[in-house]
Amino acid sequence: MSLPASQYSVLDAERIERVDDNTFRCYVYRIKFFAFEVCPVLVVRVDEEPDGCCIRLLSCKLEGSPLVEAQNDKFSASMVNRVSCNGGMQNSGMQPLTTDTTIEVSIEIPFAFRAIPVEAIESTGTQVLEQLLRIMLPRFLRQLVKDYRAWASGDTSRQPLGTGEL
Repeated sequence: MSLPASQYSVLDAERIERVDDNTFRCYVYRIKFFAFEVCPVLVVRVDEEPDGCCIRLLSCKLEGSPLVEAQNDKFSASMVNRVSCNGGMQNSGMQPLTTDTTIEVSIEIPFAFRAIPVEAIESTGTQVLEQLLRIMLPRFLRQLVKDYRAWASGDTSRQPLGTGEL
């Protein structure tokens, strides 16, 4: 976990752009939400910590149809994800990575959806966020481990990899 964020390079170049040494713009795959397609675009900052790193959401906007994009001023989101390597060595000689993620989303329900019970909208939103975390967090961690191994071995040829996988 001693790899500085400025040295991250095994990123999905098709979905993640470096903004500066510690800041990244992440294009999440298009998600079907009711009858709409939505592509969340996240800007996150990675701060190194003594036992790992902390990934903070700086901004989130929605891309898609004009109706979807009109919702950008009607919601706010915050996220803090702490990734640490503070456990002891396992029998395999590997240290486990631990993540602790907190996500908060506030949304003004659009007029077109006001006939739908709030609980149904909250449940759908929660499922979408949980699915994103289930898919993206393990992928990010696998990429982080791969990049760390290359960095630790002295590989200076590391480049962003655009796998197109999620």
